[in-house]
Amino acid sequence: MKVDDSGWQDWRGWTNVNRDSFGFYRLLRMSESDLPKIRVTDLSLRFGSNEVLNKVNLEIARGKNTVLIGGAATGKSVLMKCIIGLLEPHEGKIEIDGEDVTHLKGSRRVELMNRFGILFQRNALFDSLTIWENVAFYLINARHMNRGKARDIAMEKMQQVALGPEVATLFPVDLSGGMQKRVGLARAIAADPEILLLDAPTAGLDPIMTHSINRLVNNCVSELGATAMSITGDMTSARTQYDHLAMLHDQHIIWSGSTDEIDDAQNDYLQQLINGRAQGPIKMRLRARI
Repeated sequence: MKVDDSGWQDWRGWTNVNRDSFGFYRLLRMSESDLPKIRVTDLSLRFGSNEVLNKVNLEIARGKNTVLIGGAATGKSVLMKCIIGLLEPHEGKIEIDGEDVTHLKGSRRVELMNRFGILFQRNALFDSLTIWENVAFYLINARHMNRGKARDIAMEKMQQVALGPEVATLFPVDLSGGMQKRVGLARAIAADPEILLLDAPTAGLDPIMTHSINRLVNNCVSELGATAMSITGDMTSARTQYDHLAMLHDQHIIWSGSTDEIDDAQNDYLQQLINGRAQGPIKMRLRARI
């Protein structure tokens, strides 16, 4: 291991390398709590000649609520799918708890995905299943839970997203888009997951329900110790409901930091998007949605 006099030594698993008064180096093992829950390093992905992500670097802090913002069709959902493992990047690395999971296959990939609770952009509900069966899908099919117990848990999670028992035996087609979004969120939290990945969790919801959903996600983080990453176009929520924020633009993460630092950030792209300004460096582009 090479250590320089700057006081920093870059080697996985070690940090805070300092020279003490006797001229010796003190190596302090990085504790698990210091590691980011998710680390994305130099990640690139393209579809044919269309490069969507290029050398993306991002860290998602353990036990925190992080939000990813960016203009339309900038690759936010693609990045989330790479983290889950639904898309495999052409270059780069994804680590969970310090373990490289970029190219996991088979049962190891399944084991990893069992640690996630996922809300997809368009909810991805099963048309042929009732609402409670959608919410309990993982519990019944992956954990092989008794249907009665799984239904009880599903009803509890539905209540948390303001869905009453009267909708339990309905089908997705019977619900509005906003209600379907809440069903998808109830399914994502059904197993009290270690990691929550939520694509547009408040899209299509009214301000009161938006506040309730934001509070629910924050409770999952604070009470269960979960790590959450959300994608949102709701800049009010982005400012006030999250611990950290990252912005994806032009295939890169161009800003990342605490939400407390947003107003003082000297980044014209961030300030234009977060404040919804028509004028600025971000120009509207016409291209296929990613």
